[in-house]
Amino acid sequence: MSRWRPPTTPSTALITREGSECLRAELNDLWNTRRPEVVRALSAAAAEGDRSENAEYIYRKKQLGEIDRRVRFLSKRLEVLKVADISLAPTDKIFFGAYFELENEDGDIRLYRIVGPDETDAKLSWISIDSPLARAALNKMINQEFEVELPTGLTSFVVISIKYSL
Repeated sequence: MSRWRPPTTPSTALITREGSECLRAELNDLWNTRRPEVVRALSAAAAEGDRSENAEYIYRKKQLGEIDRRVRFLSKRLEVLKVADISLAPTDKIFFGAYFELENEDGDIRLYRIVGPDETDAKLSWISIDSPLARAALNKMINQEFEVELPTGLTSFVVISIKYSL
């Protein structure tokens, strides 16, 4: 059995202004607050002596590695991401950054927002622009019906409303 995995498809390099600010704030917090705290705790643990059996030292090394990995990822990702200017989008169609309500075949109405893959949030119903539902909803207008293949099967939706701010 091999460990080879097929390459993943690259995600869309778009982000909303709020998403970009959130990622920058996370990077700033990791680099300027959390990392120095962990480095101080690691130094204190290293000063206690034998590192091979020092659980605190081992834990802090792992924690520092996780922080450094996330900092590297965010630094590289923020260089590539482009902040989408939502103010230029026509308000009568669904585009990146739109909040829109869909009614399904059962009459259930749900509010969604199309965002970049780095800021999706299931609790808020923020869906990635790379998702099948978002791809199918792009360029749709109010009262327009469309179908999309979801994991649960082929589903029909009708666009109820479109907004670009709440």
